[in-house]
Amino acid sequence: MEKDDSFKLEIVDENEKASKPAGFNLDQTLEEVDQFIQKLVPGENKFVKCIDPLQELVDSRIALYEQKEPAAKFGLNIDEDNSFFEAVRRLSLIVNNLDEFPSDLAAISCLNRASSAHFRAMLLFECEFRALLDNPKRTGDPNVDPKSPNTDGSQGSSKPEDEFPYFSSQSIHVMNQIATAMIFAGYEAECCTVYGGLRLKSLDVEFSKQCYENINVDDVQKMSWESLEGEIDNWIHIMKFCTTNLFSAERNLCDSVFSENRLTAQRLFCDLATSLSIRLLNFPNALVWPRRYSTEKLFKFLDIYETLRDLANLDIVNDSSAEEFMSETSMAQCRIGGAVVSIFSQLENSIKNDNAGRIPVAGGAVHPLTRYTMNYLKYACEYKDTLEQVFQKQDKVQGSPRQKVVEQESKDVTEDDDRCPPLSPFALKLMMVMDLLDANIEMKSKLYRNPALRLVFLMNNGRYILQKIKESAEIYEMMGPSWSRKRTSELRRYHKTYQRETWSNVLQCISHEGVQVNGKVSKPILKERFKNFNTIFDEILKTQSSWIVSDGKLRSELRVSISSVVIPAYRSFLGRFKSYLDNNKQAGKYIKYQPEDIEELIEQLFEGNTASMAPRR
Repeated sequence: MEKDDSFKLEIVDENEKASKPAGFNLDQTLEEVDQFIQKLVPGENKFVKCIDPLQELVDSRIALYEQKEPAAKFGLNIDEDNSFFEAVRRLSLIVNNLDEFPSDLAAISCLNRASSAHFRAMLLFECEFRALLDNPKRTGDPNVDPKSPNTDGSQGSSKPEDEFPYFSSQSIHVMNQIATAMIFAGYEAECCTVYGGLRLKSLDVEFSKQCYENINVDDVQKMSWESLEGEIDNWIHIMKFCTTNLFSAERNLCDSVFSENRLTAQRLFCDLATSLSIRLLNFPNALVWPRRYSTEKLFKFLDIYETLRDLANLDIVNDSSAEEFMSETSMAQCRIGGAVVSIFSQLENSIKNDNAGRIPVAGGAVHPLTRYTMNYLKYACEYKDTLEQVFQKQDKVQGSPRQKVVEQESKDVTEDDDRCPPLSPFALKLMMVMDLLDANIEMKSKLYRNPALRLVFLMNNGRYILQKIKESAEIYEMMGPSWSRKRTSELRRYHKTYQRETWSNVLQCISHEGVQVNGKVSKPILKERFKNFNTIFDEILKTQSSWIVSDGKLRSELRVSISSVVIPAYRSFLGRFKSYLDNNKQAGKYIKYQPEDIEELIEQLFEGNTASMAPRR
């Protein structure tokens, strides 16, 4: 191989080494390299003439860059940086195609020098890539070189961003150049290892800022519910921060740094997201280990489930490379869903096992269990869509024993109403709870010795249940209009039965029948009738004034219905037979109430007054 002194580079001191070779033309050299690689004619030594100066340029530039501070080696002179990256790219093409080159000693010697320069360039890139990633707020001074893109004020400032991930646009551009060059050169693994490790470190720092603590199973078992509730709230906050901010910002950074390698960007982000998610999922996974939670804990678990659902539905990880991420998230979601079903099912057990009702509720008022159950269901059904999804997933496997039970229950519930569509698993569960509550109320009503008070108790609880269902569009939709109509009919039946049980004896006292004997009004019978009326009415007033009907509409309906039958009958009886009493004194003895008094006293029924009511004239 002929020596060409114009391309010979002597090993001298660093200042001389940093200068360009005499007569060097970068564009011409790059063009020659490109033409040579395209043709690759064995035996020609022309490749030595174009490779040597390229390798010398790279070596000289590396020496200059190594003198600069880490994280500030590039970005001060765009033209020089671009020429360096182009030169390294050509070296990469040469080194990656060594097998195609001539095998004489001169060629081998030249290629060895090129490989050495290429390796030094990769080391420089890796170190600078690491420095930039590890020091996002460090940038070079844009005023050092007049060719800097940030000196005219029209370009983006080199000042670090104030928000995560805290990289300036200049730093991201340099990292993009380095990543593109390293991957093109065959150093993708090294590049990704540096990026993944340092980005995970940065994300850990963000977690620490959000006060994240890694809580394991042992920690959960030792914590009180109050402490655990606080940790759940904090976990949800961090997860929402990740899904709405952190992950999207990290994905954008990946896409920017690896813009020329989209698959690499996707894989790196998914690996990072999976690593973070597995750490975050340790907490919900720890929650579902053997520990029983009472029914009121349901809502926190539903919040966790919805948070996991948001994580699983992220568009930024909806890709085939995110299989592990999706799998881990799905498993955690399934475990929390199982806990939700278990906790909700405890409501059934609490109704079945409620033995606190051995003493009836005073005044026939709404039972605490009824209030608790209906308020619980109303609140739970604010999560209706989530609960539908949870119970549906639990019964997803066709042919499973549970699925067969669900199908049969749905058939049994809807067979009386052909217009009803098949019920969902959660709707069926809701029906079962309502049936249990009905049975429990019926059982507790039998504790009352007074049949009328028993009916007031049934009306109170039945009306409370019906009103709560009407107040909740979600419950009403699942229970269906036919259920509400049936419940309303039952309430009417209770009402009529109560009226018959309580007021039939009163009406018998003021009936016109039986007052006459042999065609004449019998004063003894008449006096007995007035006396009995007063006694029975006073007893009803004394007793039922202490009874409680808390629903204003029901209370009004009861009073109106009582007045509508008692007052006309009393007014008619009084008007027909008052004159048969001997004198005003005798009349005053037996006629204790005027119709207006009766009406006023009826309006005071069901107020829960324990004091006896004074009769009024």
